[in-house]
Amino acid sequence: MPNRRDFLKSLVAVAASTYLPMENVFAGTGELTARSDRLPWKNWSGSQISYPVNRLAPASVAELQEQVRNATGVIRAVGSGHSFSALVPTDDTLISLNRLSGILSHDDTRLQATIAAGTRLGQIGQPLEALNQALINMPDIDQQTLAGSLATATHGTGANLQCLSASIEALSLVTASGDQVRCSRDHNRELFDAARVGLGSLGVVTDVTLQNTRPYRLKRVSEWQPIEDILASAQDTADRHRNFEFFYIPFSGMGLFDTQEITDEPVSSTEKFDQNDGARDLQNIRDMLSWSTTLRQMVLKGILKSIDREVKVASSWQNYTSDRNVRFNEMEYHLPREDGLKALAEIRDVVENNFPEVFFPFEVRFVKGDDIWLSPFYQRDTISIAVHRFFEEDYQPLFQAVEPIFRKYGGRPHWGKLNTLNGQDFAALYPHWGDFKAVRQEMDPDGRFLNPYLQGLFTG
Repeated sequence: MPNRRDFLKSLVAVAASTYLPMENVFAGTGELTARSDRLPWKNWSGSQISYPVNRLAPASVAELQEQVRNATGVIRAVGSGHSFSALVPTDDTLISLNRLSGILSHDDTRLQATIAAGTRLGQIGQPLEALNQALINMPDIDQQTLAGSLATATHGTGANLQCLSASIEALSLVTASGDQVRCSRDHNRELFDAARVGLGSLGVVTDVTLQNTRPYRLKRVSEWQPIEDILASAQDTADRHRNFEFFYIPFSGMGLFDTQEITDEPVSSTEKFDQNDGARDLQNIRDMLSWSTTLRQMVLKGILKSIDREVKVASSWQNYTSDRNVRFNEMEYHLPREDGLKALAEIRDVVENNFPEVFFPFEVRFVKGDDIWLSPFYQRDTISIAVHRFFEEDYQPLFQAVEPIFRKYGGRPHWGKLNTLNGQDFAALYPHWGDFKAVRQEMDPDGRFLNPYLQGLFTG
Protein backbone atom coordinates (compact mmCIF):
# COMPACT_ATOMS: atom_id res chain seq x y z
CA MET A 1 0.00 0.00 0.00
CA PRO A 2 1.51 3.40 -0.94
CA ASN A 3 2.51 5.73 1.85
CA ARG A 4 1.23 9.28 2.21
CA ARG A 5 4.03 10.94 0.28
CA ASP A 6 3.79 8.51 -2.65
CA PHE A 7 0.06 9.09 -2.77
CA LEU A 8 0.60 12.86 -2.70
CA LYS A 9 3.06 12.73 -5.58
CA SER A 10 0.72 10.67 -7.73
CA LEU A 11 -2.23 12.99 -7.08
CA VAL A 12 -0.20 16.07 -7.94
CA ALA A 13 1.21 14.44 -11.05
CA VAL A 14 -2.28 13.71 -12.36
CA ALA A 15 -3.66 17.11 -11.43
CA ALA A 16 -0.69 18.92 -12.97
CA SER A 17 -0.91 17.15 -16.33
CA THR A 18 -2.27 20.38 -17.78
CA TYR A 19 0.10 22.57 -15.79
CA LEU A 20 1.09 25.85 -17.42
CA PRO A 21 4.30 27.35 -15.99
CA MET A 22 4.16 30.90 -14.74
CA GLU A 23 6.72 33.17 -13.15
CA ASN A 24 6.79 33.65 -9.44
CA VAL A 25 5.90 37.30 -9.10
CA PHE A 26 6.44 37.42 -5.35
CA ALA A 27 9.94 38.62 -4.65
CA GLY A 28 11.93 37.30 -1.73
CA THR A 29 13.01 39.54 1.11
CA GLY A 30 16.54 39.62 -0.29
CA GLU A 31 19.92 39.54 1.40
CA LEU A 32 21.18 42.68 3.07
CA THR A 33 24.73 43.73 2.27
CA ALA A 34 27.08 42.80 5.09
CA ARG A 35 29.46 45.35 6.59
CA SER A 36 33.02 44.28 6.06
CA ASP A 37 34.10 45.03 9.63
CA ARG A 38 31.38 43.13 11.52
CA LEU A 39 29.63 39.79 11.39
CA PRO A 40 25.87 40.15 10.99
CA TRP A 41 23.36 38.82 13.49
CA LYS A 42 20.11 37.54 11.98
CA ASN A 43 16.98 36.14 13.50
CA TRP A 44 15.68 32.69 12.58
CA SER A 45 13.73 33.82 9.53
CA GLY A 46 16.27 36.40 8.34
CA SER A 47 13.78 39.26 8.62
CA GLN A 48 15.79 41.07 11.31
CA ILE A 49 19.48 41.88 11.00
CA SER A 50 22.09 43.93 12.83
CA TYR A 51 25.88 44.30 13.03
CA PRO A 52 26.85 44.39 16.72
CA VAL A 53 30.26 45.73 17.70
CA ASN A 54 30.37 43.35 20.68
CA ARG A 55 29.00 39.79 20.83
CA LEU A 56 29.29 38.41 24.35
CA ALA A 57 28.47 35.04 25.93
CA PRO A 58 29.06 35.08 29.71
CA ALA A 59 29.72 31.78 31.46
CA SER A 60 28.50 33.01 34.85
CA VAL A 61 26.29 35.67 36.37
CA ALA A 62 29.37 37.43 37.74
CA GLU A 63 30.81 37.61 34.23
CA LEU A 64 27.51 38.92 32.91
CA GLN A 65 27.46 41.64 35.57
CA GLU A 66 30.94 42.77 34.59
CA GLN A 67 30.05 42.80 30.90
CA VAL A 68 26.96 44.91 31.52
CA ARG A 69 28.94 47.39 33.62
CA ASN A 70 31.61 47.78 30.93
CA ALA A 71 29.43 47.73 27.82
CA THR A 72 28.97 50.87 25.78
CA GLY A 73 25.87 51.81 23.85
CA VAL A 74 22.73 49.67 23.75
CA ILE A 75 22.73 46.19 25.34
CA ARG A 76 20.35 43.53 24.08
CA ALA A 77 20.11 39.95 25.31
CA VAL A 78 19.43 37.33 22.66
CA GLY A 79 18.09 33.80 22.87
CA SER A 80 17.46 31.61 19.84
CA GLY A 81 16.39 34.46 17.56
CA HIS A 82 12.86 33.13 17.14
CA SER A 83 11.24 36.56 17.44
CA PHE A 84 10.18 38.16 14.18
CA SER A 85 9.68 41.65 15.60
CA ALA A 86 12.63 43.98 16.11
CA LEU A 87 13.18 43.23 19.81
CA VAL A 88 16.83 42.16 19.49
CA PRO A 89 18.70 44.08 16.77
CA THR A 90 21.41 46.46 17.92
CA ASP A 91 24.71 47.53 16.40
CA ASP A 92 26.21 47.93 19.88
CA THR A 93 26.33 44.97 22.33
CA LEU A 94 24.57 41.64 21.93
CA ILE A 95 24.67 39.21 24.85
CA SER A 96 23.87 35.52 24.39
CA LEU A 97 22.78 33.55 27.44
CA ASN A 98 23.46 30.14 25.90
CA ARG A 99 26.08 29.34 28.54
CA LEU A 100 23.69 30.15 31.39
CA SER A 101 21.71 26.97 31.09
CA GLY A 102 20.20 24.14 33.13
CA ILE A 103 18.10 23.55 36.23
CA LEU A 104 19.76 25.31 39.16
CA SER A 105 17.61 24.07 42.06
CA HIS A 106 14.20 22.64 42.85
CA ASP A 107 11.69 22.44 45.68
CA ASP A 108 9.82 19.14 45.74
CA THR A 109 7.28 20.29 48.33
CA ARG A 110 6.23 23.40 46.42
CA LEU A 111 6.74 21.77 43.02
CA GLN A 112 8.95 24.63 41.88
CA ALA A 113 12.24 24.74 40.00
CA THR A 114 14.73 27.53 39.35
CA ILE A 115 16.07 27.39 35.81
CA ALA A 116 18.86 29.37 34.13
CA ALA A 117 17.56 31.90 31.61
CA GLY A 118 19.43 30.57 28.57
CA THR A 119 17.98 27.06 28.81
CA ARG A 120 16.16 25.96 25.66
CA LEU A 121 12.60 24.74 26.13
CA GLY A 122 13.63 21.42 24.60
CA GLN A 123 16.21 21.03 27.39
CA ILE A 124 13.75 21.41 30.27
CA GLY A 125 11.27 18.53 30.03
CA GLN A 126 13.48 15.51 30.62
CA PRO A 127 15.58 16.98 33.46
CA LEU A 128 12.41 18.22 35.17
CA GLU A 129 10.82 14.80 34.85
CA ALA A 130 13.87 13.27 36.52
CA LEU A 131 13.10 15.59 39.47
CA ASN A 132 9.45 14.45 39.47
CA GLN A 133 8.19 17.74 38.04
CA ALA A 134 6.75 18.99 34.75
CA LEU A 135 5.77 22.33 33.24
CA ILE A 136 2.03 22.98 33.46
CA ASN A 137 1.89 23.78 29.75
CA MET A 138 4.42 24.49 26.99
CA PRO A 139 4.77 26.40 23.74
CA ASP A 140 5.30 24.34 20.60
CA ILE A 141 8.83 25.26 19.44
CA ASP A 142 11.59 23.52 21.34
CA GLN A 143 14.51 25.79 20.41
CA GLN A 144 13.28 28.93 22.14
CA THR A 145 15.13 29.97 25.28
CA LEU A 146 13.26 30.20 28.55
CA ALA A 147 14.02 33.90 29.04
CA GLY A 148 13.03 34.78 25.48
CA SER A 149 9.77 32.84 25.75
CA LEU A 150 8.86 34.55 29.02
CA ALA A 151 9.85 38.04 27.87
CA THR A 152 7.33 37.82 25.02
CA ALA A 153 4.46 35.96 26.78
CA THR A 154 4.94 32.92 24.57
CA HIS A 155 2.13 30.42 25.03
CA GLY A 156 0.82 26.98 24.26
CA THR A 157 -2.87 26.24 23.91
CA GLY A 158 -5.68 25.37 26.30
CA ALA A 159 -8.82 27.31 27.20
CA ASN A 160 -8.07 26.82 30.91
CA LEU A 161 -4.29 27.19 30.64
CA GLN A 162 -2.33 30.44 30.80
CA CYS A 163 0.79 31.56 28.97
CA LEU A 164 4.16 30.36 30.24
CA SER A 165 4.89 33.66 32.04
CA ALA A 166 1.95 33.07 34.39
CA SER A 167 3.92 30.20 35.97
CA ILE A 168 6.70 32.52 37.17
CA GLU A 169 7.04 32.67 40.95
CA ALA A 170 10.29 34.64 41.05
CA LEU A 171 13.09 35.81 38.79
CA SER A 172 16.51 37.46 38.94
CA LEU A 173 17.93 40.02 36.54
CA VAL A 174 21.07 42.05 36.08
CA THR A 175 20.25 45.74 35.99
CA ALA A 176 21.82 48.55 33.97
CA SER A 177 24.23 49.20 36.86
CA GLY A 178 25.42 45.59 36.80
CA ASP A 179 23.69 44.68 40.07
CA GLN A 180 21.61 41.52 40.38
CA VAL A 181 18.06 42.05 41.63
CA ARG A 182 15.48 39.41 42.58
CA CYS A 183 11.74 39.88 42.55
CA SER A 184 8.77 37.63 43.29
CA ARG A 185 5.09 37.63 44.17
CA ASP A 186 6.06 38.72 47.71
CA HIS A 187 9.17 40.85 47.03
CA ASN A 188 9.64 43.83 44.71
CA ARG A 189 6.10 43.25 43.50
CA GLU A 190 5.94 46.09 40.94
CA LEU A 191 9.17 44.93 39.33
CA PHE A 192 7.79 41.38 39.31
CA ASP A 193 4.59 42.49 37.60
CA ALA A 194 6.63 44.27 34.95
CA ALA A 195 9.39 41.70 34.50
CA ARG A 196 7.22 38.64 33.91
CA VAL A 197 6.70 39.98 30.39
CA GLY A 198 9.48 42.54 30.15
CA LEU A 199 10.66 42.47 26.50
CA GLY A 200 14.24 42.46 27.75
CA SER A 201 13.86 46.18 28.52
CA LEU A 202 14.34 46.08 32.31
CA GLY A 203 17.63 44.20 32.46
CA VAL A 204 19.08 40.81 31.59
CA VAL A 205 17.15 37.96 33.22
CA THR A 206 19.50 35.34 34.66
CA ASP A 207 17.18 32.75 36.23
CA VAL A 208 13.50 32.07 36.72
CA THR A 209 11.58 30.09 39.35
CA LEU A 210 8.57 28.35 37.83
CA GLN A 211 5.53 26.80 39.45
CA ASN A 212 5.28 23.26 38.10
CA THR A 213 3.21 20.13 38.58
CA ARG A 214 3.89 16.41 38.83
CA PRO A 215 4.85 14.66 35.57
CA TYR A 216 1.91 13.65 33.42
CA ARG A 217 1.33 11.75 30.22
CA LEU A 218 -0.70 13.16 27.35
CA LYS A 219 -2.70 11.48 24.63
CA ARG A 220 -2.54 13.61 21.52
CA VAL A 221 -5.06 13.04 18.73
CA SER A 222 -4.63 14.78 15.39
CA GLU A 223 -6.94 14.36 12.45
CA TRP A 224 -7.97 16.20 9.30
CA GLN A 225 -11.57 17.41 9.09
CA PRO A 226 -13.56 19.83 6.92
CA ILE A 227 -12.89 23.29 8.31
CA GLU A 228 -16.60 24.06 8.65
CA ASP A 229 -17.00 21.06 10.99
CA ILE A 230 -14.07 22.24 13.10
CA LEU A 231 -15.40 25.80 13.32
CA ALA A 232 -18.91 24.68 14.25
CA SER A 233 -17.68 22.91 17.39
CA ALA A 234 -14.47 24.83 18.17
CA GLN A 235 -15.69 26.70 21.24
CA ASP A 236 -17.18 23.58 22.83
CA THR A 237 -14.13 21.51 21.89
CA ALA A 238 -11.84 24.02 23.57
CA ASP A 239 -13.82 23.72 26.79
CA ARG A 240 -13.92 19.91 26.71
CA HIS A 241 -10.20 19.23 26.18
CA ARG A 242 -7.10 20.14 28.15
CA ASN A 243 -5.33 21.31 25.00
CA PHE A 244 -7.00 22.15 21.72
CA GLU A 245 -5.77 23.93 18.60
CA PHE A 246 -6.47 23.73 14.91
CA PHE A 247 -4.79 24.67 11.67
CA TYR A 248 -6.51 25.78 8.50
CA ILE A 249 -4.85 25.07 5.15
CA PRO A 250 -5.71 27.91 2.73
CA PHE A 251 -7.46 26.84 -0.48
CA SER A 252 -8.26 23.37 0.86
CA GLY A 253 -11.46 23.58 2.90
CA MET A 254 -9.68 21.32 5.42
CA GLY A 255 -8.17 21.80 8.84
CA LEU A 256 -6.01 19.82 11.27
CA PHE A 257 -7.88 19.24 14.53
CA ASP A 258 -5.55 18.62 17.49
CA THR A 259 -6.52 17.73 21.07
CA GLN A 260 -4.64 16.47 24.11
CA GLU A 261 -5.79 14.87 27.35
CA ILE A 262 -3.99 13.56 30.43
CA THR A 263 -3.95 9.76 30.33
CA ASP A 264 -2.59 6.64 32.00
CA GLU A 265 -2.40 4.76 28.71
CA PRO A 266 0.98 3.24 27.79
CA VAL A 267 3.36 5.19 25.59
CA SER A 268 2.58 4.62 21.92
CA SER A 269 2.50 6.39 18.57
CA THR A 270 1.01 5.97 15.12
CA GLU A 271 2.83 7.15 12.00
CA LYS A 272 3.66 10.82 12.45
CA PHE A 273 2.73 13.48 9.91
CA ASP A 274 5.92 15.50 9.43
CA GLN A 275 5.10 19.22 9.59
CA ASN A 276 8.25 20.19 7.73
CA ASP A 277 7.59 17.79 4.85
CA GLY A 278 3.97 18.91 4.90
CA ALA A 279 4.88 22.57 4.45
CA ARG A 280 7.05 21.74 1.46
CA ASP A 281 4.25 19.63 -0.02
CA LEU A 282 1.85 22.57 0.27
CA GLN A 283 4.39 24.81 -1.42
CA ASN A 284 4.85 22.38 -4.31
CA ILE A 285 1.10 22.05 -4.83
CA ARG A 286 0.73 25.82 -4.87
CA ASP A 287 3.48 26.17 -7.47
CA MET A 288 2.12 23.43 -9.74
CA LEU A 289 -1.54 24.42 -9.48
CA SER A 290 -1.28 28.19 -9.17
CA TRP A 291 -3.34 28.55 -12.33
CA SER A 292 -6.44 26.93 -10.81
CA THR A 293 -7.57 27.41 -7.21
CA THR A 294 -10.46 25.01 -7.85
CA LEU A 295 -8.13 22.19 -8.87
CA ARG A 296 -5.79 23.11 -6.06
CA GLN A 297 -8.61 22.68 -3.53
CA MET A 298 -9.63 19.35 -5.04
CA VAL A 299 -6.08 18.03 -4.82
CA LEU A 300 -5.48 19.34 -1.30
CA LYS A 301 -8.78 18.02 -0.02
CA GLY A 302 -8.07 14.61 -1.53
CA ILE A 303 -4.63 14.47 0.03
CA LEU A 304 -5.65 15.68 3.46
CA LYS A 305 -8.64 13.35 3.66
CA SER A 306 -6.28 10.45 2.92
CA ILE A 307 -4.06 11.09 5.93
CA ASP A 308 -4.77 8.71 8.79
CA ARG A 309 -5.70 9.89 12.26
CA GLU A 310 -2.56 10.30 14.33
CA VAL A 311 -2.42 9.30 18.01
CA LYS A 312 0.58 9.74 20.27
CA VAL A 313 0.80 8.94 23.97
CA ALA A 314 3.92 10.34 25.62
CA SER A 315 5.25 12.44 28.48
CA SER A 316 3.87 15.96 28.28
CA TRP A 317 7.13 17.55 27.18
CA GLN A 318 7.46 15.07 24.32
CA ASN A 319 3.99 15.89 23.00
CA TYR A 320 4.11 19.66 23.34
CA THR A 321 7.21 20.77 21.45
CA SER A 322 8.54 20.05 17.97
CA ASP A 323 11.25 21.09 15.52
CA ARG A 324 10.46 23.76 12.95
CA ASN A 325 12.87 23.41 10.04
CA VAL A 326 10.92 25.24 7.33
CA ARG A 327 11.42 28.94 7.99
CA PHE A 328 8.70 31.56 7.79
CA ASN A 329 7.71 35.02 8.97
CA GLU A 330 4.70 35.35 11.22
CA MET A 331 2.02 37.73 12.41
CA GLU A 332 0.02 36.58 15.42
CA TYR A 333 -2.67 38.50 17.26
CA HIS A 334 -4.54 37.60 20.44
CA LEU A 335 -8.24 38.44 20.29
CA PRO A 336 -11.12 38.32 22.78
CA ARG A 337 -12.34 34.74 22.71
CA GLU A 338 -15.84 35.73 21.63
CA ASP A 339 -14.48 37.50 18.52
CA GLY A 340 -11.69 35.19 17.39
CA LEU A 341 -13.62 32.97 15.00
CA LYS A 342 -15.33 35.98 13.40
CA ALA A 343 -11.92 37.47 12.71
CA LEU A 344 -10.70 34.15 11.30
CA ALA A 345 -13.62 34.05 8.83
CA GLU A 346 -12.73 37.52 7.57
CA ILE A 347 -9.03 36.67 7.26
CA ARG A 348 -9.83 33.50 5.34
CA ASP A 349 -12.01 35.50 2.97
CA VAL A 350 -9.31 38.14 2.36
CA VAL A 351 -6.59 35.56 1.79
CA GLU A 352 -8.53 33.24 -0.51
CA ASN A 353 -9.80 36.13 -2.63
CA ASN A 354 -6.56 38.08 -2.90
CA PHE A 355 -3.51 35.96 -2.06
CA PRO A 356 -3.39 32.72 -4.08
CA GLU A 357 0.32 32.43 -3.33
CA VAL A 358 -0.26 31.73 0.38
CA PHE A 359 0.23 28.08 1.36
CA PHE A 360 1.26 28.12 5.04
CA PRO A 361 -1.51 27.11 7.48
CA PHE A 362 -3.32 29.54 9.78
CA GLU A 363 -2.88 28.45 13.41
CA VAL A 364 -5.64 28.96 15.99
CA ARG A 365 -5.12 28.45 19.71
CA PHE A 366 -6.95 29.17 22.98
CA VAL A 367 -5.35 30.82 26.05
CA LYS A 368 -6.76 31.70 29.48
CA GLY A 369 -6.45 35.25 30.78
CA ASP A 370 -3.91 36.35 33.41
CA ASP A 371 -2.89 39.38 35.51
CA ILE A 372 0.50 40.24 33.95
CA TRP A 373 0.90 43.90 32.97
CA LEU A 374 2.15 43.42 29.41
CA SER A 375 0.66 40.01 28.75
CA PRO A 376 -1.53 40.03 25.62
CA PHE A 377 -3.87 37.86 27.68
CA TYR A 378 -4.24 40.43 30.45
CA GLN A 379 -7.71 40.03 32.01
CA ARG A 380 -9.27 38.28 29.04
CA ASP A 381 -9.62 34.78 27.65
CA THR A 382 -8.25 34.67 24.17
CA ILE A 383 -8.24 33.11 20.76
CA SER A 384 -4.86 33.50 19.09
CA ILE A 385 -4.59 33.51 15.31
CA ALA A 386 -1.24 33.22 13.53
CA VAL A 387 -0.70 33.89 9.83
CA HIS A 388 2.56 32.87 8.12
CA ARG A 389 4.52 33.54 4.94
CA PHE A 390 7.41 31.44 3.65
CA PHE A 391 10.66 33.21 4.57
CA GLU A 392 11.81 33.68 0.97
CA GLU A 393 8.62 35.53 0.03
CA ASP A 394 7.51 39.09 0.71
CA TYR A 395 5.26 38.97 3.77
CA GLN A 396 4.26 42.63 3.82
CA PRO A 397 1.24 42.66 1.45
CA LEU A 398 -0.41 39.76 3.28
CA PHE A 399 0.25 41.12 6.75
CA GLN A 400 -0.90 44.62 5.72
CA ALA A 401 -4.16 43.09 4.52
CA VAL A 402 -4.95 41.03 7.64
CA GLU A 403 -3.68 43.32 10.40
CA PRO A 404 -6.65 45.73 10.13
CA ILE A 405 -8.95 42.77 10.82
CA PHE A 406 -6.98 41.85 13.93
CA ARG A 407 -7.09 45.45 15.12
CA LYS A 408 -10.80 45.83 14.35
CA TYR A 409 -11.51 43.22 17.03
CA GLY A 410 -9.19 44.73 19.64
CA GLY A 411 -6.39 42.25 19.05
CA ARG A 412 -3.09 42.50 20.90
CA PRO A 413 -0.08 41.31 18.89
CA HIS A 414 2.28 38.64 20.13
CA TRP A 415 5.33 40.58 21.25
CA GLY A 416 7.66 38.38 19.22
CA LYS A 417 5.65 38.53 16.00
CA LEU A 418 5.46 41.17 13.27
CA ASN A 419 3.10 44.09 13.73
CA THR A 420 2.97 47.83 13.02
CA LEU A 421 1.72 49.14 16.38
CA ASN A 422 3.41 52.07 18.13
CA GLY A 423 3.58 53.18 21.75
CA GLN A 424 0.26 55.03 21.64
CA ASP A 425 -1.44 51.94 20.22
CA PHE A 426 -0.07 49.77 23.00
CA ALA A 427 -1.01 52.33 25.64
CA ALA A 428 -4.63 51.99 24.50
CA LEU A 429 -4.48 48.18 24.67
CA TYR A 430 -2.71 47.78 28.03
CA PRO A 431 -4.15 49.37 31.21
CA HIS A 432 -0.76 49.14 32.95
CA TRP A 433 1.31 50.57 30.09
CA GLY A 434 2.10 53.69 32.12
CA ASP A 435 2.98 51.63 35.19
CA PHE A 436 5.34 49.50 33.13
CA LYS A 437 7.04 52.57 31.68
CA ALA A 438 7.56 54.00 35.17
CA VAL A 439 9.19 50.79 36.45
CA ARG A 440 11.27 50.53 33.30
CA GLN A 441 12.50 54.12 33.67
CA GLU A 442 13.45 53.49 37.30
CA MET A 443 15.36 50.32 36.43
CA ASP A 444 17.11 51.74 33.35
CA PRO A 445 17.04 55.55 33.45
CA ASP A 446 19.60 55.92 30.65
CA GLY A 447 17.87 53.52 28.28
CA ARG A 448 20.78 51.09 28.07
CA PHE A 449 18.43 48.20 27.19
CA LEU A 450 16.42 50.10 24.58
CA ASN A 451 17.24 49.48 20.94
CA PRO A 452 15.61 51.79 18.37
CA TYR A 453 12.40 49.72 18.24
CA LEU A 454 11.89 49.69 22.02
CA GLN A 455 12.94 53.31 22.35
CA GLY A 456 10.18 54.20 19.93
CA LEU A 457 7.65 52.28 22.02
CA PHE A 458 8.61 53.56 25.46
CA THR A 459 9.99 57.05 24.89
CA GLY A 460 8.21 58.15 21.70
